[in-house]
Amino acid sequence: MAFNFFNNKQEQSEIVLPTLELSGAAIAHGLKLLFNNCEKSGGIETFVEALKLKQIAFKDIFSRSKIDMLDARGFAKISKFMPTVRRRIGPYVETEAFMHLKTALIGLVSPEHDANKVDERILAFCANFPDDKHHRWVRDLAAEVLHNTYPELYPLMTRWMWDLKANTGVIREIWHGDIDKVMITVPDNYATFLQLRAELSEYLHKEGVYKDTIQYVDLLCTQIYADYVAAQGGSYLRADFSSAEDGIGYLLRLLGLDGVKAKVANDQIPPDNAGLLQNFNKG
Repeated sequence: MAFNFFNNKQEQSEIVLPTLELSGAAIAHGLKLLFNNCEKSGGIETFVEALKLKQIAFKDIFSRSKIDMLDARGFAKISKFMPTVRRRIGPYVETEAFMHLKTALIGLVSPEHDANKVDERILAFCANFPDDKHHRWVRDLAAEVLHNTYPELYPLMTRWMWDLKANTGVIREIWHGDIDKVMITVPDNYATFLQLRAELSEYLHKEGVYKDTIQYVDLLCTQIYADYVAAQGGSYLRADFSSAEDGIGYLLRLLGLDGVKAKVANDQIPPDNAGLLQNFNKG
């Protein structure tokens, strides 16, 4: 399938999208859980607005016009909204290492959008760090920064959305058929995540969701994977979510809205007291 991706009226790029064999029943189950869980904490619109605030915060820090002003304090604060990153960024909040990280982030967000080069940009960012199990979070950092800073252009592409090598993620949880006997071979690249968002958006439209689709898709995917984590845990998420007590707890943590501070070596960096996402950040 060919997909015409428009960044603006002047730019058009064509990429080839994969075929995703998704289960309508699994998606419907996830959507029902999402509405039920959100109802316990003010309704789904409260979560939609929280995600919008999160995206505003990221844009204010990581957009092309702002990232040159990024400092270690600001990075430590925003990291608490990235659950698979915040526990591991401590060494990179120190002065010398932070400048290395900042340079890599500038290289990630500075280029103008080109649909054919998104994967290349993420790989180039990850190449700035060791390729080992202690730095798996680097891909998630790139995905969180791109998506939350420019949500219209970049769907959520974290490992928990889909990790081909580990054969785990949202895609597996909503794949059609007996997933215990299937090795899903769709790549964990930009085209796949773009297609996933398109198909889930279409599903939501059929269910009567006509606005804030980007946030609704994020919430739906988060609920689907939160349900998986709640049921059996995930190898690289267990440390982050081991103390969540119920479905809403896992949902909040996976969204990064649970108010947990980033784990950094410099304890003098304070939590954000500006009231961002105050409905959730009680800690």
